[in-house]
Amino acid sequence: MAVKLIYQMFTKLLSSMVLHARSNTANEIEILVLRHQLAVLQRRTPRPQISWTDRAVIAALARLLPPRRRRGFLVTENPTWGYRRVHGELVGLGYQIGAPTVWKILHTAGIDPSPRRPGPTWTQFLHTHAQAIMACDLFHLDTITRHRLYAFFAIEHATRRVHILAVTAHPTGAWLTQLARNLFMDLDDAPRHFRFLIRDRDSKFAAAFDAAFKATDITITKTPARANRANTIAERFVATIRRQLLDRIPITNQRHAAALLREFECHYNDHRPHQGITNGRPLCPLPSPIADPVHIAHLDIRRHDRLSGTLHEYQHAARTTTDAFGNRTVTRPQRGLGRPRVTARRARRAW
Repeated sequence: MAVKLIYQMFTKLLSSMVLHARSNTANEIEILVLRHQLAVLQRRTPRPQISWTDRAVIAALARLLPPRRRRGFLVTENPTWGYRRVHGELVGLGYQIGAPTVWKILHTAGIDPSPRRPGPTWTQFLHTHAQAIMACDLFHLDTITRHRLYAFFAIEHATRRVHILAVTAHPTGAWLTQLARNLFMDLDDAPRHFRFLIRDRDSKFAAAFDAAFKATDITITKTPARANRANTIAERFVATIRRQLLDRIPITNQRHAAALLREFECHYNDHRPHQGITNGRPLCPLPSPIADPVHIAHLDIRRHDRLSGTLHEYQHAARTTTDAFGNRTVTRPQRGLGRPRVTARRARRAW
């Protein structure tokens, strides 16, 4: 076996010396590697097998190539291939190597294992069309009697405003379709127009649900199966409401759950800061920065509790000012600026 290895190395060395007079060294070695690979494939076997001597020759020759030429013949010739495509090609050539190993080799060589395809990425699409995107989903909540309830909500990507439409113990396709119509009633009160609705592939979303949105020129965009990151804003809201409400208050029945969700919706839209919109509030504009040193030195912050202290909101206390004529003016902080008015349509929603 050692004699065979020495013989192969000697013949390759002679071939390299012959080619050296005709081209540069990198091209010579590359040609030798390709020739040896071709010789392996031309062996008369049902499935060509690479022996350890073949691997030794190829590895030794590849070491002589410059780094930029050694990064991989398959990848440099096919820049759109990902590591799994390269792995499949190598398996077809008889190389027994795992896909993670191919990923590691490409990453170490400075090659993107998963090159970007033409067109915008999903993240770029969400940022570009945020004003026209709304996402919806269902989340469950359990009562103290171990009954499971389901709530349906929709959230606007640009403003982070959430609409918790209803809660029920038996979500059906007809129930969700009716909630879709109720959502349109709420959106008609504001000058907004949405073009995309992101939802998962839950079987509860029947064809009638999609048809209700398509009737208003809204395109339904379904997320891939088991891909929570494709609907991150909706999933983040579910995590928030669980962490700040559902995991902290025992729920007695469906009516109690509906009241809790309505209160949390007001808190989420009117007061809670959102990092995705630079700590803004969906329905309340940020106040002007305080620049008065006297005001900063005498801050009087008061706490307002919701749901018996489960949720805390902070605001400035009422201030009394006196003008030059001795008249006093009491300035009270305003909570809930921009809160949606309760219209007749909104009051008809079935909780």
